[in-house]
Amino acid sequence: METKRTSTKEIIAYLAEKFPACFSIEGPAKPLKIGIFQDLAERLTDDETVSKTRLRQALRHYTSSWRYLKSVKLGSIRVDVDGNDAAEIDQAQADYAAKTLKESQEKFGNKKTNDNKAKKQYNDRKSSVSSKEKADQKAKFKAVKSSKPSKPSKPKVEAKLTQAAAEAIVVGKKVKVQLSNSPMNAIITEVSGKDVSVQLDSGMVVKTQAKNIFTD
Repeated sequence: METKRTSTKEIIAYLAEKFPACFSIEGPAKPLKIGIFQDLAERLTDDETVSKTRLRQALRHYTSSWRYLKSVKLGSIRVDVDGNDAAEIDQAQADYAAKTLKESQEKFGNKKTNDNKAKKQYNDRKSSVSSKEKADQKAKFKAVKSSKPSKPSKPKVEAKLTQAAAEAIVVGKKVKVQLSNSPMNAIITEVSGKDVSVQLDSGMVVKTQAKNIFTD
């Protein structure tokens, strides 16, 4: 028992094999006789592999294809199942086929345009999300980096100073003078007992005492 042919493609291929003078699956198609469905149904009465419903659907699909519609032109001849001439195509039939072909092609073109538009919108959204994710990751990385405890700075090692001996406290001597927390470079400009006048690197002259005078 043969398996029933249910797909349109299978049935059209079967018709092209059984009625090659009428149907074809590639190359230019031949315009079919009006009412050819009845002729086919009669010829396939004993063929249990093709139902009338599936045959009608396959025939509708075949005659609405671009390849077939392009063959329906003014003056072309319709054929029967055996390929015999049946009738000539008139202007109305040719115009209807051309109109149907144009509408089908425009519908396909619009669908393709809409598909491309949808694809572009999807890619744009994907790119936008990707950029946002990168920005979020970058911000997160900065936050993690800034949260890491910074290394404690090494304490500055102060040079060890020695209090200047009395004989070292003389005019013109370069010394260190302790006026605040940090000693500053200075030159002795005047010595008066325990009072010592020094000139700082800034040019300022200040008076201090000998106990505040140091040498390296």
